Amino acid sequence: MSEVSSAIELSDVLVVLDCDGVLVDSEPLVQRVEMEMIAALGWPITLDEMVDQHLGRSWPVIEANIVRRTGSPLPHDFNQRRIDATTALFERELTAVAGVAAAVADLHAAGARTCVASSSARWRIELVLSLTGQLETFAGRIHSAADVSNGKPAPDLFLHAASRMGVAPARCVVVEDSPAGVAAGLAAGMSVIGYAGRTPAALLANAHVVLDDMTALPAAVTRLSR
Repeated sequence: MSEVSSAIELSDVLVVLDCDGVLVDSEPLVQRVEMEMIAALGWPITLDEMVDQHLGRSWPVIEANIVRRTGSPLPHDFNQRRIDATTALFERELTAVAGVAAAVADLHAAGARTCVASSSARWRIELVLSLTGQLETFAGRIHSAADVSNGKPAPDLFLHAASRMGVAPARCVVVEDSPAGVAAGLAAGMSVIGYAGRTPAALLANAHVVLDDMTALPAAVTRLSR
């Protein structure tokens, strides 16, 4: 397919990208911190439980789940210690997801628009994008769970992003690495690509397409947008 024909096909398409696990390889770092801190509260949470119950969800939802499982309120400084520990780890070890910068550049070259829609707080989205050299790419097109009443798996955040970008949901393609995010994209009436870079592909099976290599993203978006 030529660049001209790609541009014609994708000129009215919005690609809505999750942040953690899609743009930045942050999930293993977050899981390392949170598994240790949650275990100290009396719940020796496993990686499978982290993926099933916390991946892709906002902090208030995660906090409520921890309280439910431990039977006690979190220590007053728990969230700040969690933020400090993950931020320090990000500054030392965080990298972009392999191939994502080139994939986004190819999407832009083909005429597609992009934005970020993440369950993380806006300050953290901006931090991780800045640390990985991607903040300028998405400046002014960042949406967080704080912008809506209901986080993923509710469709609210994706619908909010589409509305702010002026694109109909039917012309949006969501890129997600969590089951909650896939469910949110489907509930919003959008095409959904599951990225199984870290997440087991079976957990993303409800997506229209599942990829494990970001270099395949532009072609997948093109197929779903026809």
